[in-house]
Amino acid sequence: MSLYRNGREYLWNGDPSWWASRAPLLFPICGSVKDDSYTHAGQKYDLPKHGFARFKEFSVEYSDDSSAVFLLKSDDETKAAYPFDFELRLIYRLNETGIEITYSVRNTSSVPMYYSIGAHEGYACPGGIENYDVIFAETETLDATVLSGPLLSDSRHRILTNERVLPLKDEYFVTDALVFEQLKSGAVELKDRRDGTSVKVDFEGFQHLLLWTKPGAPYICIEPWCGLPDSTDADGDISVKRSIIELLPGMTKEHVHSIII
Repeated sequence: MSLYRNGREYLWNGDPSWWASRAPLLFPICGSVKDDSYTHAGQKYDLPKHGFARFKEFSVEYSDDSSAVFLLKSDDETKAAYPFDFELRLIYRLNETGIEITYSVRNTSSVPMYYSIGAHEGYACPGGIENYDVIFAETETLDATVLSGPLLSDSRHRILTNERVLPLKDEYFVTDALVFEQLKSGAVELKDRRDGTSVKVDFEGFQHLLLWTKPGAPYICIEPWCGLPDSTDADGDISVKRSIIELLPGMTKEHVHSIII
């Protein structure tokens, strides 16, 4: 909800005139499935964009002065849209430089489960995004996958060629997000060119990165994802969905990213 240091708020404030969210958690899908539905074991399920976790109330499993663990378990409501038993933990740890965020997914079903998970933090950009750069940890040549509605098309658009610095432009977001399916970097820095203030997002282990805002809005979302929206030619079977994660019964997988001031 807030990440505040030295008199400055780094997270977006949730102003509903632009975007009412701040840092939703995307689970068990990232983006959309085709026609907002998918199949598993011959059954059809309806699932909205980004899944249901962002709308659910988590219980507090543990908290102290510098950490908190929030827990979401499968229930009748989740199983109507997603037929797996699971435990999803959202773990925050404050440190001297910022916050470490762990998504811990445990399959408590007796069958393999299939999921995606992603971060969607919005970062405040006072004065508008065109005063800011996104600086990649590695030199990149980046092609953004063009979206067809909420789905991935086969088209690509070159955004960066053998550079580390991407000056943000409102025009990038007229259609929707910049979707980078492949990149070398495991971290990016959002830097205000006017005063040098910056925030770094470390996402080693997340395969994909998205940038998103609404043109003219004073925020940018930096979104490390383990998963992708469906492509326009997807057949709907979640077990073979593009970039889906298979988790065997009784197993736990963790996904960690950090926000560094």
